[in-house]
Amino acid sequence: MATSAVRAARRPQVSLPALRPFEGRGLEPDGDYDGVRFEELDLSGTEGGGATFLDVGMYRCVLDEARLGRLRVIDSVLEGVRGVGTELAGAEFRDVELRDARLGGVRLHGARLNRVLVSGGKIDFLNLRQASLTDVTFEGCVLDEPDFAGAALERVAFRDCVVRRAELREVRLKDVDLRGATELDIASGVDRLAGATINPGQLLELAGAFAAQIGVRVEP
Repeated sequence: MATSAVRAARRPQVSLPALRPFEGRGLEPDGDYDGVRFEELDLSGTEGGGATFLDVGMYRCVLDEARLGRLRVIDSVLEGVRGVGTELAGAEFRDVELRDARLGGVRLHGARLNRVLVSGGKIDFLNLRQASLTDVTFEGCVLDEPDFAGAALERVAFRDCVVRRAELREVRLKDVDLRGATELDIASGVDRLAGATINPGQLLELAGAFAAQIGVRVEP
């Protein structure tokens, strides 16, 4: 029996302990947040660069223009978060579930994502330039114009999700499974798909881009 050669992305196994409510006004730079529950808080514009979240639950919080560069999020769940222009450059996410997020213009360039599940929701203009993604699953979500330029993706899966106008210039792929994307549209970098697996339907949809890449004209 034929088997897929694609190594599957490992999913996070997050089991949160009993959490205590967050009682502060906002995040602090280089702060430590362990076993905390953030719920329905407006953290817009907060300065939390270099902070660490460990065993944290964040539910239905607003992160508009929050400055969270170098944030470390470990063994945590973020659900229903909303934000525009959130700064997360150089952040680290390890064993994290991001559920039903509504985000736009999130800056995650240079970030490291390891064993992360992004399920549901919609993320517009996601900046993952020069980022490292290992064992990451995008599931049931919409990614509108994600930018993976210069990023390294290994064991990354797209399942039952929409990927529109993806930027793949200089991307490096290994064991990336695109077969489950219900819509796959690549703005540039189709020549960087080595290391990815697509399905026959996607191949037909991308045929024009492949032909253009090697200089083949297709005319009736």
